[in-house]
Amino acid sequence: MEFPVLTANPARSETDCIIVPVFKDGDLPPASERLDDASERLITQLMERGDFDPATANTQLVPFAPGLNTARLLLVGCGETGEFNEGAFRKVLDAAFGVLLALPVENAAIAMLDRENGPHDVVWKARMIAEATLRATYRFDRFKSKKRPPIALTRLSLMVSDANEAAGAEAGARIGAGIGAGINLARELGNLPGNVCTPRYLADEAEKLGAEGGLKVTIHDEKALEAMGAGAILAVGQGSTEPSRLIVMEYKGADDPEEAPHVLVGKGITFDSGGISLKGGANMDEMKFDMGGAASVMGTMKAITALKPNINVVAIIASAENMPDASALKPGDIITTLKGLTVEVLNTDAEGRLVLCDALTYAERYQPASVVDIATLTGACIVALGHQTSALLSNNDALAQQLLEAGNIAWDRAWQLPLWEEYQSQLDSEYADMANIGGRPAGTITAACFLSRFAKSYPWAHLDVAGTAWDGKKGGTGRPVGLLSEYLLSRAPH
Repeated sequence: MEFPVLTANPARSETDCIIVPVFKDGDLPPASERLDDASERLITQLMERGDFDPATANTQLVPFAPGLNTARLLLVGCGETGEFNEGAFRKVLDAAFGVLLALPVENAAIAMLDRENGPHDVVWKARMIAEATLRATYRFDRFKSKKRPPIALTRLSLMVSDANEAAGAEAGARIGAGIGAGINLARELGNLPGNVCTPRYLADEAEKLGAEGGLKVTIHDEKALEAMGAGAILAVGQGSTEPSRLIVMEYKGADDPEEAPHVLVGKGITFDSGGISLKGGANMDEMKFDMGGAASVMGTMKAITALKPNINVVAIIASAENMPDASALKPGDIITTLKGLTVEVLNTDAEGRLVLCDALTYAERYQPASVVDIATLTGACIVALGHQTSALLSNNDALAQQLLEAGNIAWDRAWQLPLWEEYQSQLDSEYADMANIGGRPAGTITAACFLSRFAKSYPWAHLDVAGTAWDGKKGGTGRPVGLLSEYLLSRAPH
């Protein structure tokens, strides 16, 4: 997808379609006003006659526009000017692209980059537009015998009224395209069925990504995991015929290759039956999404290789399949982690924290500047926060604030929960250093408490994306690739 920037009069733009924002109060942004004037006040007349209601995300296709060089106008309602925030901006884009991509249109333009068009600057707007375009073009029909017709759109021009902002629009589009591609990779990996996307498949995909993006990739198989003492990862996967993997990807973009890296750690349970603590049958098919954390790490690394920020990044994915058979981990078993701490496994369906704890210990060898783990970890997170926001817990207030701010900018938001010492006692065990569950109360918090015991040597944050990584039958969302990418970009020197 190409995103050229146009600074000429939009009325003279020769395109198949122009997306035009319209507000309820009738005040048209500069680009929209130029289009209105050149088309004999067509947009104003449609509103005055009541033929178009510019409520947020309402759309109307105008198949003929006199006085303009475009074949069509696609009007998109933006609601009240004072209420047009980040969420409304993205909602409007999603609505517009839902209509545009159904048209036989190869070359389109969008007039939503004026200062009057909502929050933030032209860089942010261009970024959101490019990202939304790529999100809208994603389709998962790999296993369909009859494919949907290919999308015609190959070029979306960004109309900028102020020529001084052209460079900002170009920069924003580049960022949005990189992040959008990363989001779509995360969605693709999440949507794959468990018989395809196995730990070995994830490892192969990491090697492909490494070859494409110049990453150093290291794959630790079960023999290597046993040699290093990663007992928790091995314990989770021992009931499956699919061998576990610890996947490491290293990106060196800083001027100093030895500069402390920022580390991402992803939970990669490619299918979670619950193990011996078997889940109920309802919606168990969705447990292919239990590698959503790993998918988001892969997607973020794809974005990073495209955008090439001046930082060092390490991605670690702990991947296993949690299945019940005669050799599976049992409730009451005690395992020894890579850190040497012992864990009494009271519930084999609390396996994500087990693979993560070994990955967090592995991260110590990099002496990292920060570590963020991402996991579809607890159903309690969905109960607490629903599907709108990810949960954030951290041992470092500055890191937590940076991640929250990144989520707000990317509109991939998180909400911080407490990580107080008073919760730690819920993990007490009579027989081991700790139990792997802490009872029903505060399940998201006690899961993070467990992880915090393996993350004491560096600034660490945990993102529980159980409610945000996928959307039921709509499939993977690609979250929180936007948040993670913005966080890493914000850490790079400008």
